[in-house]
Order: sequence, then structure tokens, then C-alpha cells
Amino acid sequence: MATKNTTKRLAVLASGGPAPGINSVISAVTIEAINLGWEVYGVHDGYRGLVEDDLERLTLHDVSWIHFRGGAVLGMSRTNPAQGDNMERIVETLQRHNIDLLVTIGGDDTAFGASVIADKMGGKLRCAHVPKTIDNDLPLPPGVPTFGYTTARSVGVSMVQNLIVDAQTTGRWYLVVSMGRQAGHLALGIGKAAGAHITLIPEEFGPDEASIDRFAKILEGAVIKGRAHGRNWGVAVLAEGLIEVLKPSELERFPDAGRDAFGHIRLANINLGSILSDIVSHGLKERGIDTKFREIKLGYELRCADPVPFDIEYTRDLGYGAVKFLADGGSNAMVVLEENRRQFVPFEKMRDPDTGRTIVRNVDVSAESYLVARRYMQRLTRKDLDDRDDVERLAQAANCTPDEFVAEFGPLVEGEPDAFAWEDEVRDELADEEKS
Repeated sequence: MATKNTTKRLAVLASGGPAPGINSVISAVTIEAINLGWEVYGVHDGYRGLVEDDLERLTLHDVSWIHFRGGAVLGMSRTNPAQGDNMERIVETLQRHNIDLLVTIGGDDTAFGASVIADKMGGKLRCAHVPKTIDNDLPLPPGVPTFGYTTARSVGVSMVQNLIVDAQTTGRWYLVVSMGRQAGHLALGIGKAAGAHITLIPEEFGPDEASIDRFAKILEGAVIKGRAHGRNWGVAVLAEGLIEVLKPSELERFPDAGRDAFGHIRLANINLGSILSDIVSHGLKERGIDTKFREIKLGYELRCADPVPFDIEYTRDLGYGAVKFLADGGSNAMVVLEENRRQFVPFEKMRDPDTGRTIVRNVDVSAESYLVARRYMQRLTRKDLDDRDDVERLAQAANCTPDEFVAEFGPLVEGEPDAFAWEDEVRDELADEEKS
């Protein structure tokens, strides 16, 4: 059992983008460290604070009632610790303040930065990382979410539910672009729980399948399918990570997007929903169909929401676990909870051995949870095109012949499992009820 050691000095920082629950981690880390007799220093604005020596001593008074608040009381930034002379300045700051323990709160880039700093310090700094991202894409055990995801999904679902009612009321389509740079967990979680008409995520597209035109054609098919059942409105949820799976030639459509300090495309600068709205509406107009579209971006509205009770409890456990790990002599690992037990994943096991970057946890499109999501989407399926009556109804809604419809939309469903579709009799009964 660890004993109190007043010589220990711990620094805590949050880096990257905000996520609900950060303040709860800061609070738990500070309280437990002070309980052990350590001094605690809060680093302002993530790694920027270490680069520019911007630290403050934290007390129990500073953190006792911040756990239920959104945002991050210490501030955050996307400063890259490995850029320029940042690493040398970080080492100088840590040495100047005699910091021997570091808790980082963040995503894959933050974890990678912490591991590089620990290596640079040559064993004189022990680190623990608390995984944070509303994207839910860090390599945690199956079924274990990253903190902040549950709150972000809850807020996103509420917003999409409102948009569904608005779409029905005004007879329009909303294209909702959700955060999720490399994985579609948040988009799928919001779309599935809210009952959005269709959700598109990057994991469903192979290397030769992803293109702006294919995304647009899938959405156009969903609009037509709705019209065939008497519905001229809807909501589509799109993961912003769809941009990341495009071929380099496709990215030429976004020459002004720019990149951040870590080399990632600035997805916030790309109006994916607007681009797709224009393409889909143009295609529909050529069929004589006038449909109103509007892009809505979800992300910044979700990141600083007050955490739901699940995330508050979860982050308190994680904050305590990080300090306990360091108190027991641990270093260079990510703190996770699995079946309510504290576990630690070494930094090296989080990295791809070839690239050195943090492994991304993607949506498993072979899992039953994804199957359920697809079955409840208003999306063209193989069964739609296998049944002659269905094809004729869809072709009529698209103002074309059945053969033309199959030729144009058939490639979208080639190789698709039959299980993605509702049974014909259930679908037809629902359509009849809506028309009556």
C-alpha cells in the first residue's frame, strides 16, 4: 500500500478537444493526490502550459465542486509537444518545478505526446493517461466507452429528435454531420438511438468504395425510398470521418480545408453536409423532384455539456485510478475500467508497431448492433431491388423506369446481406398505415 510522500509533485493537464467529464477527472486526481500528501499543479491549456511554464498550485477548494460542470477549468489546446523546440521547453518546465508525476487527459494525440515526454525524461517522470474523447475510438476493452461519449450521444440524440419533428413539420431533409474523425461510433450512436432515417459512417466503405458521389447517391436513394412510402422528409446523420476515407483525388474537392498541428485535415472547415446537399438536390431536381435540404453540424454543442451521472461516476473512478496507479509505482500506461475493475494498458500496446500512432477502435460493422442499426434505416436494400413491385414503386417515386432505377441504384446494394432489410410484409404494412 502506498504511503504519503510530501516530496511528490504531480501535474495534471487536459489536451485536445473538450469532452464532458474532464473537470471530474481533474477533481478526482487532485483530491486523491492531496489525500496522499502530494502537491498538485494544474497545467493551463494542455501542453501549451508546459511549453510556456503556465502552471498553478491546486487546492481542495479549487476542485471540490467542479465535477458536475462541463468544459475544462484548466483550459485546453491542441499544442503539439513534439513540434519545434516544444519538447525541450517542456522538459525544462517539468525540471524547474520538480514535477515527477504527470496525469494527462485526452485522446490518441495526447497519449502519444505523454509517452514521448516520458521517454525524453529518461525515467525521471512517471505518467498515467486518462482516455478522453466523445468519438469513442480509443483502444479500450470491448463494450467500454471513452468518457464523454455517453453524454455527447445523449445531447446529440435530443437535438436530432427535435430535428426529426422539424423535418416532418416543414417537409424538408436535414443532413446532420457529427464529430468522429476516424470512427463512426458517435454518429451511429446518435442516429440509431434517435431513429434517424439513415446514418453513414466511414467503416462501412472499403478502400475503393468511398467517394462523395457514392455518399450522395446513397442519400438520394434514401430520399426516393421515403417518397415511395409517402414520406417527403427525413434526417440523415453523417460521420465527419467520411472525409478521412476518401481517396487523395477526392480530397482535391477541399483545397482550402487546411491541417492542424498534428497534421490532421481540419474537418470543421469542410462543409460535408452542404456539399452533399447540393449534389443530392441537383440530382433530384433533374428527376423533377424539389426537396429542401439543410446542413447541421453537431460537435461543438456536445463537447462541453454538463456530464450525465454515468460520466461523472466513471471519471471519478478513472481519476482515482490514475493516482493509485502512480502511487503504486506504475508508469506510462492508460487507465481503463473493465467490469468495474481498474486496468492499465501500457503505452506501447496502444500503438501501431508500424506507424507508432495510437490504435483506433472502429465500429465493428459485422456486429449485431450494427445489423440492428441498418435494419431500421430508410435505406435502399437488396430486397428493395429484388422485388418487382418494390422496384416499380421506387421507380415511380424517382420518375424513371424500373430498369433505369435498377441500373442506377443497383450497384449500391451489391453484396449486401439480406439481413439488412425489413421483411416485405412488415414494411408494406407500415407504408399502408402511413398512407391511411
